[in-house]
Amino acid sequence: MVRPTQFLHAQREPASARPAATVLLLRDSPAGIEVLMTRRSLNASFAPGAYVFPGGAVDASDAASHTLAKRRNLQSDLHLTQAIAAIRECFEELGILLARRTDGTHADDQDIAALNRGAPLAAQCAARGLVMAADEVFVLAHWITDRDLPRRFDVPFLVARMPQGQVPVADESEQFEPVWIRPADALARHREGAFFIIFPTIRTLQRLLDYATVEKVLQACAATEQPLWTSCPRAGLLAGREARYMEHELPYGELAMVCPDGQILHTLDWQSEQPVPLLKNLLRLTAPNPGVMTGPGTNSYVVGDPATGYVVIDPGPADPEHLGKLWRAAGGDIRMIVCTHSHPDHSPGAAPLQALCHPKPAILGLPSAPTARSHSAFTPDRTLSHGERIILEAAHTDDNSMHTLQVIHTPGHAANHVCLMLLEDGLLFSGDHILSGSTSVIDPPDGDMTDYLESLDRLSAACTEHEIGFILPAHGHVIGGFDGEAMGAISRLRTHRLQREARVLHAMESHPEGTLDDWLGLAYDDVPPRMWPVAKRSLMAHVARIEYCTGSIQAPRSGVLD
Repeated sequence: MVRPTQFLHAQREPASARPAATVLLLRDSPAGIEVLMTRRSLNASFAPGAYVFPGGAVDASDAASHTLAKRRNLQSDLHLTQAIAAIRECFEELGILLARRTDGTHADDQDIAALNRGAPLAAQCAARGLVMAADEVFVLAHWITDRDLPRRFDVPFLVARMPQGQVPVADESEQFEPVWIRPADALARHREGAFFIIFPTIRTLQRLLDYATVEKVLQACAATEQPLWTSCPRAGLLAGREARYMEHELPYGELAMVCPDGQILHTLDWQSEQPVPLLKNLLRLTAPNPGVMTGPGTNSYVVGDPATGYVVIDPGPADPEHLGKLWRAAGGDIRMIVCTHSHPDHSPGAAPLQALCHPKPAILGLPSAPTARSHSAFTPDRTLSHGERIILEAAHTDDNSMHTLQVIHTPGHAANHVCLMLLEDGLLFSGDHILSGSTSVIDPPDGDMTDYLESLDRLSAACTEHEIGFILPAHGHVIGGFDGEAMGAISRLRTHRLQREARVLHAMESHPEGTLDDWLGLAYDDVPPRMWPVAKRSLMAHVARIEYCTGSIQAPRSGVLD
């Protein structure tokens, strides 16, 4: 975990999240699913004027009404309470009643007319012989309001089929203008500025686009009895405006590391003009070399503080302006320069950066192997060893003025690739072995797929041992931000590679006389053709690994440095 003393901003405790429940009432139409939405009062304390799904706070009476509701066999007590709260709120706000009579038929307008929307619902249902149909209410999602907001809710988004024959009538105090609308239309109108909806509503409507019928939605929810997704979004600044992200979206991990308490202070725009502070002991400066292979550019990291001096990781290309900015970011006090590997977007800047410094820092890394291409030739001043520790410490060392980088040899993307762990703060600098939003190209002969997979296993073990919480790649945003996500990213990457290999093997078996180009079109048909020349390199690595496993070629290069 990151040391609290390294956070850039004073932390504050987010507001407590209050239990609530909301429900998406759905119906089928010739054009697809429609959902019932209403507009909140302009005077509401939360999301005034927004179009929302009916719902509200869970209260004590909801948990006390279990015996007055029908439940599914696998429906938990918590989900039953939430369903009852949603049924109550639907009735109070819209006059919609999800209930059945003792004979199993659904409540109708006559039953609704006999009930008082301002009185407790459960007792009225019992008096009239109605049972709340909680068994028809399913959990779709679980949202926790963003940490930066002053009013926060812990709320399941539930789904139920709209009862036939009932007509929504808004209470005209909290909810107004009930409207049936297709999710796609709601999203389009929101983009046009004519239908204001907030972030969780947007993302939920987007997920509904995947379902053709109400029954498909209910079946998906019933299959697990658990939320299909859970999210507590985070916000940052993009183009000067507030932007929110869910856990699976690329900026989430970076926001979690820089502003763990949810304050909206971190700017997400990619630029190469200024170093971006990530922690007190960590800066990132992105080189001005964006492209298909480099994404927004190569991330150079500056680790340390004025008392310890600094280590620069991956100085990038030999761009004088970029290197000058790195030198100034470290106040000229660069103690060491580390290259994760020798590719031309990572290591060429090392020597000219060294020349700017007095005294000259050592350039550390692994020398390029004979298999490296000519533009990746690299010889460090000192060769790193697997497991070696690079230590920055002040003259009067304490826990906050010591920064230890441990080396992990991770061949695969390149034979001389290393990753670095900042042990005190649980960070992994992954170079090109793990990227944000894309996968590394494995380009034989210097790249080797077996080595790559074994290195992923090595990283997984190291991340577990040292409780790594965040991965800082050479291209893209920080990865992490919630329990187990660093490990999850490694696991997903390994799974992706093996799934791709299975596709390659199938292509080879189904077309044994085929060429690489034949197999490429089959194994990478989910990749845009413009990327096939790049994908072909990794295809070659998969083919080499498959052929080795079947015993038809020499054993590949082994992995770890001694």
